[in-house]
Amino acid sequence: MTLDWTDILLRLGAAALAGVAIGINRDLQNKPIGARTLGLVGLGTATVAVAGIQFPGMAENPDAASRVVQGIIQGVMTGVSFIGAGVILRDAKTRMVEGITTAATVWMTAALGIACGLGAWPSVAIAVTTALILLAVVPWIENALTKGENKKLE
Repeated sequence: MTLDWTDILLRLGAAALAGVAIGINRDLQNKPIGARTLGLVGLGTATVAVAGIQFPGMAENPDAASRVVQGIIQGVMTGVSFIGAGVILRDAKTRMVEGITTAATVWMTAALGIACGLGAWPSVAIAVTTALILLAVVPWIENALTKGENKKLE
């Protein structure tokens, strides 16, 4: 598959912007991974996807293209998990774990990058919207529920 410059720019730019949008939420929450890091995760994964589907001869060999796309998805999603794992902290004494949501944003941004790289625009739109709702709205709901539980205990 040959993509023109405009399509490549759109795919890579959308992936970077999706990562930045999610990263801004993390920055506002003072988390260790923010807009720049997640923008780069989105851009990097989209670059791998775009480069993979543009490899010469892929359009003429759909079986090879399918295997390449599968390999990209498996390899990138496994590899990027190590970045996310680096922000998860566990305190054995208090039995508390921190950083899981931030790690999940790294993984989600990688998924968005691949989706952008492959041009799966409906999936990208729904996933970015849903991710931002989960990160921005659900904490308010959690806080409201927690406050209600605390009042019951008092």
